[in-house]
Amino acid sequence: MTSTPSAATKATTSGATKSASLLARRFRGYYPVVIDVETAGFNPKTDALLEIAVNLLEMDAEGQLKPGKTLHFHVDPFAGANLDASSLAFNGIDPFNPLRGAVPEREAITEICKAVRKAQKDAGCQRSVLVAHNSAFDQGFFNAAISRLNYKRSPFHAFVSFDTTSLAALALGQTVLAKACQQAGIAFNAKEAHSALYDTERTAELFCYIVNKWQQLGGWPLSNALPADEEQDEETEDTA
Repeated sequence: MTSTPSAATKATTSGATKSASLLARRFRGYYPVVIDVETAGFNPKTDALLEIAVNLLEMDAEGQLKPGKTLHFHVDPFAGANLDASSLAFNGIDPFNPLRGAVPEREAITEICKAVRKAQKDAGCQRSVLVAHNSAFDQGFFNAAISRLNYKRSPFHAFVSFDTTSLAALALGQTVLAKACQQAGIAFNAKEAHSALYDTERTAELFCYIVNKWQQLGGWPLSNALPADEEQDEETEDTA
């Protein structure tokens, strides 16, 4: 006996499809993923990646962006990694504390990329783009890990990123994460800051706030937006 989908099921499926289409259109086929890292220094090629978190954003049927699932990993320093004492004192991480529950770098990066690829596909997007506060820093460490592991299936664009520092400066007149969140009415606890998990979730809220505020002000969708078949293809964008 073949069952027929109920009206509620059809409505839910239709809503999910519309949301995925809206998200794909909003960022020109890019799927935004919020990332924060904690490290043992400032040089991504030599200093250890110690903690990483990502938030997989979602969009509702009204085009409102919202934080989604968060993945979080404490990471073992890679072999030969530099551990800068001042950086460790700043973020309070003891890389060799067994209670951290740290995993090898390859495991963290593999699980993150796997989850991002699925979310990207579900959203109808072709490539993911890193979103971070001072994104050059986080992208540098993520890309260094990808290179170090010789990881071949990264879903992320190699150099495009969305920087919430710049966006917050434009939208809120603030560049510090805590102050930008406060200006946006997002609760921020300074005692929990400099944890990849906490900072990722606050950055996700901030990015969603700015994107949604722009929509509310009438800035999206654009009345003269290009049809999908007239937009540049991904290959052209990669070399722009």
